[in-house]
Amino acid sequence: MVKIGIIGVGTVGRSVAAILEANSDIIEARAGKKIVVKLGIVQDLTKDRGVNIPLSDDPYDVINDPEIDIVIELMGGIDGPHMLVKKALANGKAVVTANKALLAYHRYELQELAGDIPFMYEASTAGGIPIIGALRNGLAANHIESIMGIMNGTCNFILTKMIGEGADYKEVLKEAQALGYAESDPTFDVGGFDASHKLLILSSIAYGIDAKPEDILIEGIDNITSTDVEFAKDFEYAIKLLGIAKKVGNGVELRVHPTMIPQNSMIAKVDGVMNAVMVRGDAVGETLYYGAGAGGNATASAVIADIIDIVRGNTNPMLGYKKPLESGLTLLPKEEIHSHYYLRLSVDDKKGVLAEVTNLLSRLDISIEAMMQKPDNDKDECVELLFVTHECQEKSIQEAMSELEKLSVVHGKVGMIRIEQ
Repeated sequence: MVKIGIIGVGTVGRSVAAILEANSDIIEARAGKKIVVKLGIVQDLTKDRGVNIPLSDDPYDVINDPEIDIVIELMGGIDGPHMLVKKALANGKAVVTANKALLAYHRYELQELAGDIPFMYEASTAGGIPIIGALRNGLAANHIESIMGIMNGTCNFILTKMIGEGADYKEVLKEAQALGYAESDPTFDVGGFDASHKLLILSSIAYGIDAKPEDILIEGIDNITSTDVEFAKDFEYAIKLLGIAKKVGNGVELRVHPTMIPQNSMIAKVDGVMNAVMVRGDAVGETLYYGAGAGGNATASAVIADIIDIVRGNTNPMLGYKKPLESGLTLLPKEEIHSHYYLRLSVDDKKGVLAEVTNLLSRLDISIEAMMQKPDNDKDECVELLFVTHECQEKSIQEAMSELEKLSVVHGKVGMIRIEQ
């Protein structure tokens, strides 16, 4: 028999306990041993959790119990879980976590501390999609050329509604909050930070890149307008918040931002709250992993899969490699990213304005691939100019946006969305 302790019996923790009880026969058959929850940790013991397990409000009752073999960390946050997980590893206990924020900041330290002690975290990225296992095991023979993923269901739900129904961002956000897809303060999701934590975890497995969220390009979806949505439709693009990791020479691009992608691409067809991660390996080619990215049961499914893996005797390295993957791979600076770009700017509706704008772009070595002009419904005597550029460097596009906003004929901020062809 294997005994586990669950630190954090919330939505996911309750599902873990319930599934272990309801599916105990098949889980025991697959693991080879019976798995039981000896103790769960909650903050408020007076609140009914709806689970048939003993409860405590002291996490050290799990950490220091010699009978508990595996610690399941589901409490969320960074500093508290960091301290508890380190103590669990020091006590020789295997760890399973769904805590993406903890791993975004401390994964390399925890790998060193774990050594040969199993440390599993499938549930930290894309919920029920087994992308961690795919990268660590299924694609182990490949050099990973790129990872591109819809890693946040809240953003995907909002963008799906905006494009499919022409809905306003603020109205869809309210609907997402009412349905429980978005928090009352949605910044962590719509700002791209949730997806960035997941991307950093995947990039460590694929490339061995030790970066923090502050080191990479992160943009959210809150500046996307109805004009952007109409343009995307007209040019047969979908708009998705993507986490992108891409090997370029001896460097790796890591970025999270709204992205225009062709409507006929596989990942463009992933709608609603679903997640998908597309991985390209040099041997296997393109593979796609699709499923529920959040929710109690989907995330608990990944947690229990990790528990079973540990019980079976898996002692693989936490990040999936026993020596550095590739020498010389470094994180590319944000300004060295290359992409196609969509630009939106409101300008005076008068002669010579287009020439002034295009001359400025030409001077910065930015060439235009397509252009459209639309009435500006928010400003009288103005029009909106919409451009798609050929591939250029991030540094150039940022300089162009800054210079365009200084022109007297340009009003307000220049909108920009990157394009992946």
